[in-house]
Amino acid sequence: MPRTARDPDTMPNPNPTPIPIPDRAAGRPLPAAAPAAVAEPAARWKVLTAMLVVLVLWASAFIAIRFVGDAISPGPLALGRQLVGTAALVAVAVIRRPPLPRGRTLALVAVYGVLWFAGYTLVLNLAERHLDAGTAAMLVNIAPLLVAIAAGVFLKEGFPRPLVVGLLIALAGVVIIATGGVGAHADGLGIVLGMLAAVLYALGVLVQKVALRDADALSATWVGCAVGALVLLPFLPQTVVEVGTAPAPAVWAMVYLGVFPSAIAFLLWAYVLKRSPAGVTASATLAVPAIVVLLSWALLGELPTVLGMVGGALCLIGVALSRRASRPRS
Repeated sequence: MPRTARDPDTMPNPNPTPIPIPDRAAGRPLPAAAPAAVAEPAARWKVLTAMLVVLVLWASAFIAIRFVGDAISPGPLALGRQLVGTAALVAVAVIRRPPLPRGRTLALVAVYGVLWFAGYTLVLNLAERHLDAGTAAMLVNIAPLLVAIAAGVFLKEGFPRPLVVGLLIALAGVVIIATGGVGAHADGLGIVLGMLAAVLYALGVLVQKVALRDADALSATWVGCAVGALVLLPFLPQTVVEVGTAPAPAVWAMVYLGVFPSAIAFLLWAYVLKRSPAGVTASATLAVPAIVVLLSWALLGELPTVLGMVGGALCLIGVALSRRASRPRS
């Protein structure tokens, strides 16, 4: 059929200017922005889900440590946990082949491994010989407050009023736990060890956050866990003897600690910490003591004393107030 001037489909366009409508031939469909809009909420849900799994697994660690009891000593339990955790993490690393940290980053990962995987794990095991699981969790979770104090001193963030008020409330809670919250499953030495575990926890979070600026989360976790195992190797002879004579449930509890609260939880924690501010992430762990108290009551028949729970509640309230001071900066 011959072309005519009335046929708009065959008329040339004298002004070929771009038309702001979808152009399928050029590969620019209209919903191009939709995946980005969907991806952001999806990413947030991934981080939130990972954080919830971490909280439950870390809460279960307090229960497992108390469950092992006297069957395996604190040092061998810490070493066994880190050896199992390292084996599990290395198996994942062999499949994924992440880049290894180097130079200053490697040094920071090593420090984090010493502070958290070795130091914190060993001290927490010792503390739970003298504390019920719930009280230990409440003391350990003043760590976010210590992170805020360290930021005020070393990062020059200062000490705003909410931080000072939170610090005083948390200290009052610690005093109540130490003086009136020591029941049948707790003593004064356990309070000191629980506080020391909190200090190691806080230092570990601060060093890890800096290391994760340049390190892959999987590499930082398995290298840190391996460093912790190396530091704990002096307990190896004792570990071989005790694991060989311990009842099977205690050995399986040690394996559980290595695979779940160590390997899986710490890997997910690194994933969350790399995508969230350190203070906000650490504050999420305030939910751990409540989970621990419920699990301890259901599985071990242990509960903190009334004053212990009051003191623990004050500790958590103080930490929550202190985090209000640091969130805007984050």
